[in-house]
Amino acid sequence: MNLVLCLLSTRQYLTAERIRATVAGYADTASDEAFFRMFERDKAELRDLGVPLETGRRSVFDTVDGYRIARQDYELGDIELAADEAAAVALAARLWDSPQLAGAAHGALVKLRAAGVEVDEDAIAGVQPRVRATEPAFAPLLAAVQAGRVVTFVHRSHPRAEAKRRTVEPWGVVSWRGRWYLVAHDRDRNDVRCFRLSRISEPVSVVSAAGEVRVPPGVDLMALVRRSAGLPPVSGIARIWVARGRAVGLRRLGQLVGARTHAGRPGDELELELRDRETMIRWLAGHGPDVAVLEPAELAEAVRRCLSGAALAHGARDGRSAREAHPARGEHSPHSEPVGVSRA
Repeated sequence: MNLVLCLLSTRQYLTAERIRATVAGYADTASDEAFFRMFERDKAELRDLGVPLETGRRSVFDTVDGYRIARQDYELGDIELAADEAAAVALAARLWDSPQLAGAAHGALVKLRAAGVEVDEDAIAGVQPRVRATEPAFAPLLAAVQAGRVVTFVHRSHPRAEAKRRTVEPWGVVSWRGRWYLVAHDRDRNDVRCFRLSRISEPVSVVSAAGEVRVPPGVDLMALVRRSAGLPPVSGIARIWVARGRAVGLRRLGQLVGARTHAGRPGDELELELRDRETMIRWLAGHGPDVAVLEPAELAEAVRRCLSGAALAHGARDGRSAREAHPARGEHSPHSEPVGVSRA
């Protein structure tokens, strides 16, 4: 790095002796022979890294070659990002909760700004995406995937199962339905397996050199996890109303029935497959007044209770009584019916 900075800071060709006197680390060499060995090794490493090292002389009268790095050849080219692309970069920098990945995301953001790319974080100030990676096995497994190392760990196939040691070739770490999974080739079973990270016991041990693991081409990690984890069985169909331009995630999952007005607001009626009841209740309630359950009645009542509990908790934090936080249905109040739930 010191050599790169030295050769970038001059337009002239610097001789080896000048470099020796200027660059930290070279002056301490024991002999001229040791310096030239070190210098030749460093030059070869810079060229292997793609650094455009030039050789030449300052004038026709010089008898010794010098070295420099042409700034226009070394510097990063212009990076042009559209507004939505810059916003995506800013979101990515906020994405990770784990310290290891948060540091990497911040470093990438700094490099983009150093290259003259303005990443507008204010434009997405109201959006707070999070990918939580709190499992202790996450960091060592991700490092093993990146380095191509075989690992071993203790795993339980389910909470009450016997813990067994596995030796695997890790292919990737994937997030699916709020949980993290390792996709790997299990050497003991000679088959592809998916392991939930929360069921892996510490420590994860590396048992091979880097580069030993090769991921087969064309492998779809997400498809493997989806097939392994599976989906809960469908327990019914829910009909919901969604306000116009709201709840994009629900719209992707649901089947559009048609346009519908609810409580004076324009929107659409959707049909959703009911799989995980508790997750669906929390998700629907989380959209507040932008989503209303039309049927079944038991789902509408469950969402109503969820919203009522949230209203009571909010009132308690504000120091209001439960009656003030959530008025009775018979009272004339704009909040007499929990928002987001139809009486249908």
